[in-house]
Amino acid sequence: MPNNYRLAKVSSLLKKEITLILQNDLESDLVRDHFVNISKIDLSGDLQYCKIYITSTAQETVKKEIVENLNSAKSSIRHNLGKRIEMRRVPDIIFKDDIVLDKGLSVLKLLDEIKNSNQDNNNVEDKDANS
Repeated sequence: MPNNYRLAKVSSLLKKEITLILQNDLESDLVRDHFVNISKIDLSGDLQYCKIYITSTAQETVKKEIVENLNSAKSSIRHNLGKRIEMRRVPDIIFKDDIVLDKGLSVLKLLDEIKNSNQDNNNVEDKDANS
């Protein structure tokens, strides 16, 4: 059974170091021009595989291009990560677009629309009652 405390510590370290690599060492104008944030890291129990979920303020098409660029540069990112941290084996990494934030925003928009339509219906009913 994996040690959850150890996984949390390693995930935190990976998030910190990969963020620094993205900001300072990666030579991608696409990543530098758009605000890219690591929202979540899923690390396997044996520390061999790491899924890195990113968010960005860019449009959907640009987000996909950012994820593709990061995945194509993952070998250099792993190399830099190996220089920065002491691990027996640096995990294999894969970057993914974090769609949870986008889904949450769409749910909030739908709730606002429902709220506004209910308020409009109540205003119409109040006008009809006063007439």
